[in-house]
Amino acid sequence: MDLGFLTVVEVGMKDRFASESETGRWHTLLDRSGTGAWVKALGPDHAAVWAAGGGTLLVTFEQAREILTGATVGHTLAAQLAEPAGWSRLTLVAHGATWFRDRAVYDFFDERVDSEFFDAFDRVVFYGAGMCGYAACAYSVVAPGAAVVALAPQATLDPARLDWDRRFLMARRRDFTSRYGYAPDMIEAACCAAILYDPAQTLDAMHAALFDGPNVMRLATPYCGDALEAHLSAMAVLPELIDAAGEGQLTAEVFFRLFRARRQHAPYLAALLDRLDKSGRTDLARGVLRHASHVAEHEHLTGARTDLDRRLRRHRPDVPV
Repeated sequence: MDLGFLTVVEVGMKDRFASESETGRWHTLLDRSGTGAWVKALGPDHAAVWAAGGGTLLVTFEQAREILTGATVGHTLAAQLAEPAGWSRLTLVAHGATWFRDRAVYDFFDERVDSEFFDAFDRVVFYGAGMCGYAACAYSVVAPGAAVVALAPQATLDPARLDWDRRFLMARRRDFTSRYGYAPDMIEAACCAAILYDPAQTLDAMHAALFDGPNVMRLATPYCGDALEAHLSAMAVLPELIDAAGEGQLTAEVFFRLFRARRQHAPYLAALLDRLDKSGRTDLARGVLRHASHVAEHEHLTGARTDLDRRLRRHRPDVPV
């Protein structure tokens, strides 16, 4: 694949988007972004990380603190997901809770559109979670026909459109009414958009309901709470989900088959047990504990088994746990 024009684009980005001092603050990312990657600042709060690969492009939106201090310190999630498959990857990184609402980011994607960057790839996948999920949806419009995978994304933080979500009061001061603003409108050209959320997280579910086009798959992930990305990663579902999107095979059926891995995932079983126990469904809780004892170890499960065993023996001493 001939992507030589990227060299020209890269040279222009330094002058247009950032001073040398601004570029310097991202040097740590450059050192840790994987083989063949370059990093350029997009103003003081954002950067783009690019590495060439095959004909599939993974575009991720990530936060600097997760890259530099997360479980896989020093590596973008895109590198972890794309490099094993030989894909190309482009990561937009935010320093802080910016929601990627910045003119420099708009201009960066405008440059990619003008240079027909996305047309060089057979398939394009946009991915992000939470704030980054919002950005994945919002900027996917630059690559019509792309697949989008977004975990608990916000539709917008424009106070005029949703005064019911007050979790991000500082971010609501940003402009969500101009270009790339309302995420549900921006995914209309996507081949498919998978919106994952936990129905028990009321505000996340309300945002998910705003994504309602014919190309949208709203996929419920119960008992995953507000750490959806961490749970899907631990279950090894996330890489398979991204692979399916990159191969043009992402469907609801594929997702729910992958999500069966939750049956072996101790934190999921612990959350399910807690819900059953609180609702007084003791028999079902006992069944979950019996299953969990064979497939998973978790301190919450151990304590729950002891508590449930004590209650059962007090009220029904003839019934084993």
